[in-house]
Amino acid sequence: MKHGKAVGVHPAKISDQSQSARAEIPTRLRWGFSFRVAVLLCLFLALLCAPAAAQTTLRYSVSLADPANHLVRVRLQFDPAPDATVQLPVWNALYQVRDFAQYVRWVRARDAAGSPVPVRALDKTTWAVPGAAEVEYEVVADNAGPFGAQLTPEHAFFNLAEILMYVAGRQHDSPCVISFAAVPAEWKIATAMQPAGASPGAFAAQSYDALVDSPVEIGRFQESDFVEGGAQYRVVVDADPSDYDIAAVTEIDRKIAAAEVEWMQDRPFDGYVFIYHFPRHPAGGGMEHAYSTAIDAAADRVRRDPQSIAGVTAHEFFHLWNVKRIRPQSLEPVDYTREQYTRALWFSEGVTSTVADYIRVRAGLIDEKKYLQELAASIGYLESRPARLTQSVEESSLDTWLDKYPYYGQPERSISYYNKGEIVGVLLDLAMREASGGKTSLRDLFQWMNRRYAGPGRFFSDSAGVQQAAEAVSGADLRDFFARYVAGVEPLPYDRFFATVGLRLDRRRRTVPSLGFRTRRGYGQPPVVAFIESGSEAEKAGLRVGDVVEQLNGTPVPSTRAVDAAGPLEPLLAGLRVGDTVRLQLSGAGGARELKFHLAGREQDDYALLDAGNVTPAQRARRAAWVRGDSQP
Repeated sequence: MKHGKAVGVHPAKISDQSQSARAEIPTRLRWGFSFRVAVLLCLFLALLCAPAAAQTTLRYSVSLADPANHLVRVRLQFDPAPDATVQLPVWNALYQVRDFAQYVRWVRARDAAGSPVPVRALDKTTWAVPGAAEVEYEVVADNAGPFGAQLTPEHAFFNLAEILMYVAGRQHDSPCVISFAAVPAEWKIATAMQPAGASPGAFAAQSYDALVDSPVEIGRFQESDFVEGGAQYRVVVDADPSDYDIAAVTEIDRKIAAAEVEWMQDRPFDGYVFIYHFPRHPAGGGMEHAYSTAIDAAADRVRRDPQSIAGVTAHEFFHLWNVKRIRPQSLEPVDYTREQYTRALWFSEGVTSTVADYIRVRAGLIDEKKYLQELAASIGYLESRPARLTQSVEESSLDTWLDKYPYYGQPERSISYYNKGEIVGVLLDLAMREASGGKTSLRDLFQWMNRRYAGPGRFFSDSAGVQQAAEAVSGADLRDFFARYVAGVEPLPYDRFFATVGLRLDRRRRTVPSLGFRTRRGYGQPPVVAFIESGSEAEKAGLRVGDVVEQLNGTPVPSTRAVDAAGPLEPLLAGLRVGDTVRLQLSGAGGARELKFHLAGREQDDYALLDAGNVTPAQRARRAAWVRGDSQP
């Protein structure tokens, strides 16, 4: 994902490159600049300390007094206005309008004297509260996962935009203070926000945008921390301790953080929080924030393969640059009341996956062989979708608001901007290397955009801004590349680009087991049956569109994630053959039930990236630099 302004509460660290440039400024000019900054700072502090300024702060109190019923009571205090209205966002975290107001049970308001004020609904998510100084309401919070808000007797996790209203017109500039009440004595609170005063349950944010970009975990979580490169990292895990090794999780995070900060030559934070949930049911997905991330993974998967969290962790951590700071203009400012359309998600999400894979190689979490296997699988997934010839990766970005609809996820209707964006990112990297003789790469593109946009707080102009950056760094004319493969739907010329690193794309057809149905793509949700082949064994056994697949042959099915190259059921077919019996545990409108049927067969193209003939030393050297995300001097 997915949204949030590039703001936060931790002071940014000046990069070494910026410090070097600063050292070149003559002393008198530096002194004059510093004096002007000091004067402005004094004026700012004077305004901040003035009595009127204190009245502009939005103050939230969130009570956790009724976890058994998942009820959260919120009180919002603000300075009165005769035309005041309050709103609850319709979307957050996912590019989906989810209308969080559906969970609001009641709304009340009072004036500064404590007298009731009439509350009038203006639309499904907006209430007029003229003259009110306080609004109180109750909201049901029982949506688990990194994209949700949930209060249970075991813990609380909040994407705060899903439970906190804002005063209309003040969401981008008014400072906020939030406190949590009725927190069980043995529970702890984890968030990237800074404490507000001496109270252990109160935190401050510079705006509503910053507040809701800071998720909160409250409970009996296990935690660890580490210092890397001068920054403090906190690792928080809400799960059964027997399902994971927190030392292993922490070491993965340390390697990824060190590799990405070094790759970008920048660390725009002093502290960062990793929040993990490992539930004992299907789960998956991650959500980026400016100074933290929240990630879910099924406990059984983490037990079997502790490294399985590395890919999503590398992806979400890199978002603190790409999306949170290197940000498309089309997503600014955040509009919580409607869809925000952008053509740039192929870059903001897909190319983030490109970098995340380089980082895993760079951090020693995977090797070149594993990297090439995963890349070939991603190519195979794209090539299996007929919609690759009708929907561009830019159009997939625009259409992301349709992701929640079952039919939209069908191979004939759509591609994934995560999947194709990742592949286009690889080919763009190889194109830049070829144009510059290996001297420039995707790494240089991101560092250039970081200096040009993130540093001064500017935003890039979607795909045109990416093209401008790639051309400025490589010196190449890339208009044809962007017209054909980003805005257009021409088949990707894999061999043309892979030949530059001594590789060729091999395709072989084989018969593989088939379930006879397809599930829809989703974000952190169990896979749902979206299409059943007519006459298939699954249809004969009674499978229905809309059934939720919980288990296959006794193994819990991981939740679907948009960053997955393949569906969640495919890995569970490994080792099975045509004719084998499968057992599906289902839930849905038909209730919980089990189906048994035999696997049919279908033809499938398998892809592999193999050495081309007569690979030269120069090609091998470029390949070694490419899979690590390095440029060649």
